[in-house]
Amino acid sequence: MSYAHGGAGPPLLGLTISGVLDNAAENWPDKEALVVTDQGVRWSWRELRDRARRLAAGLLAIGLEPGDRIGMLAPNRAEWLLAQFGSAYAGLILVNINPAYRLSELEYALSKVGCRGLITETRFKTSNYIDMVHALDPERVPELRTVIHLGDEVIPGMMALSEVTELADDRSRQTLDAIAQRADFDAPINIQFTSGTTGAPKAATLTHHNMINNAAMSAAILRFTHNDRLCVPVPMYHCFAMVLGTLLCATRGATIVFPGAAFEPQATLQVLQDEKCTALHGVPTMFIAMLDHPAFKNYDLSSLRTGIMAGAPCPIELMRQVIDDMNMSEITIGYGMTETGPLSTQTSPDDPIDLRVGTVGRVLPHTEVKIVDENDHIVALDEPGELCVRGYNVMLGYWGDGEPGRWMHTGDIATMDEAGYVRIVGRSKDMLIRGGENVYPREIEEFLYTNPKIDQVEVVGVPDERFGEEIAACIRLHEGKRASVEEIREFCRGKLAHFKIPRYVKFVDKFPMTVTGKVQKYILREQLTRELEQFSRAS
Repeated sequence: MSYAHGGAGPPLLGLTISGVLDNAAENWPDKEALVVTDQGVRWSWRELRDRARRLAAGLLAIGLEPGDRIGMLAPNRAEWLLAQFGSAYAGLILVNINPAYRLSELEYALSKVGCRGLITETRFKTSNYIDMVHALDPERVPELRTVIHLGDEVIPGMMALSEVTELADDRSRQTLDAIAQRADFDAPINIQFTSGTTGAPKAATLTHHNMINNAAMSAAILRFTHNDRLCVPVPMYHCFAMVLGTLLCATRGATIVFPGAAFEPQATLQVLQDEKCTALHGVPTMFIAMLDHPAFKNYDLSSLRTGIMAGAPCPIELMRQVIDDMNMSEITIGYGMTETGPLSTQTSPDDPIDLRVGTVGRVLPHTEVKIVDENDHIVALDEPGELCVRGYNVMLGYWGDGEPGRWMHTGDIATMDEAGYVRIVGRSKDMLIRGGENVYPREIEEFLYTNPKIDQVEVVGVPDERFGEEIAACIRLHEGKRASVEEIREFCRGKLAHFKIPRYVKFVDKFPMTVTGKVQKYILREQLTRELEQFSRAS
């Protein structure tokens, strides 16, 4: 039957996130903890701990209390780690906010979990976060009291992060020690938003125990030591970077390297070479972008050894290129979701390449997986069904929306062979993955329905060489109404995160339907895929 237990493996750690940083600072005080090249940052583990504690004491000094939620809205930069560890020292629950969010999405996130504080970048790319904060509806975010910005300028009604740290005093530092003494590793420490099938993002609530032990299990598989240097181009608001990046390194005293605020292939290649990184994490599209860069062969990547590729299926040819051309002979594939902290399964560096590509590995220690049919009965080996996960890594629940139950239903269709290797063969959830970002069509559909010209809309994913999948919107307009493709895209700009905006828009008169009146999305997907292939051949 399709059930597997990961076994005992290394013992689970009964630590808090602040406790992990304390251990790293004690064991490797002068070892580089964080390198952020574009900020000129090189902090040791002791310096990172001291800076995080000063921020924590400052946060308490301005009136935040243990259990309060504080949002973090910023691309990858050194302050992200200060927020991650500083909030843990203060007993706060850090809320990860996608820096691509627009006003309505930010407002929803802050309101959903009742954030009392927000740490924000001032601006990034096309986003002016200060303007967004000023535009927040006070009635929608009544609990928001404190906004802390990462800039140097004076902004009325806000505090600079440097001002907050300066408020740390003996009293607030003593409070930190008291908080540490009563800290519970099963308490909530982090909230990350993951779109639900209803269209509204859900707030997955993770504990210290979830995150630290998932990081430690993966570190063991990757054979990490304090001599490793991990390049992290994936965004910190994701579990991928936050757990499998920063916390993984903290458990082993390894060095975290940020190549930039956001992924850029040449900048990442430069950092891999200059910092002599031994490991690299990324989604397949990142590896493709680096391998395809015209200057790729100019960079020395001989220091690389391992890493994790996750977020989307990996083509076998890509895996071969990564192993041969990037020197990542021990690269692994990981599978999971935010709700499982994130990893449930992972391949081993010793697995043959066909298993490292064709499967997502075997279940991690202290974790169970099963594959069930529509009646929740476990299916036979090699039979497809929904993958379910149980263990220490499963979240507490969705903030304000209940607990997951004994088993976390992933929504992914999988098979399991007799050796316990899991293969993902499809998705039962109406979800697509674009460049490592989970996108739920329902959310986009509900937004497009606010356009008065649109009568009906169905959003599907179509294959894309670069991003794995791209978003396509099939739209039927109200009778007598006209619209262009660019008009629809413009309607979305500034209101939806850029990765949610449909690349393809097709106007239709009718949709393929079942006899019960349900739209057959798979037929839409097939039709659009054929049309795109024909267009590609013709061009």
